[in-house]
Amino acid sequence: MPLLDDAIREEVRTMLTGLTEPVRVVVFTQPFRCQYCAETRQLVEEVAALSDKITVEVYDLSQDREEAMALGVDKAPAIVPMRADGTDYGVRFFGIPSGYEFGSLLDAILTVSAGRVDLMPETMAFLEALPEPLHLQVFVTPTCPYCPRAVVLAHHLAVASPKVRADMVESLEFPELADRYHVYGVPRTVIDEAGQYFLEGAAPEWMLVARMQEAVGMPVTVNADAHRHP
Repeated sequence: MPLLDDAIREEVRTMLTGLTEPVRVVVFTQPFRCQYCAETRQLVEEVAALSDKITVEVYDLSQDREEAMALGVDKAPAIVPMRADGTDYGVRFFGIPSGYEFGSLLDAILTVSAGRVDLMPETMAFLEALPEPLHLQVFVTPTCPYCPRAVVLAHHLAVASPKVRADMVESLEFPELADRYHVYGVPRTVIDEAGQYFLEGAAPEWMLVARMQEAVGMPVTVNADAHRHP
């Protein structure tokens, strides 16, 4: 039974006409202890069927360990959208991007295809000077209307910098990870592996960048008065 109805398929098909470069979407599943692996694969394949510029590759997390390690995938279901030429922007989805997060998946595919994002000049300057890699984890639930804003911002930062990786993490599918980072409300963006630096809510770009600067020990150079895109 299709996950996308006719109206949504037509809307998505229209959106995907905006793809410029071909996109390869890698999906990791596993046969056990994975509630939504089958649905995640089906969702990605239904989207891919709407554009000849999208191809899908499916791997088993347990059996295809080399592929999983190469992409930094340690749990399933996982989605890795990248350029068809192999360019990996560090955009990740862990858990099914359903509900409001379906829009985040479409944005990621379009953004990876374009390979460019629109961020504040202050943000771009910070990313160019970033002294060390950063791993952003945005914890969400499918019913959270504010979560996609946080996910899309994190993914755009990853596309803008090879030193940033950004994961959407579906909290209900990975409760142990959510517990580790004290996720009691969503969205919650965790900036460092220790969980010392984080933001709750759909924070504006300047606020997330300021927190990232704190996390790497850089002077905070952005504030509420900085230019922000609507």
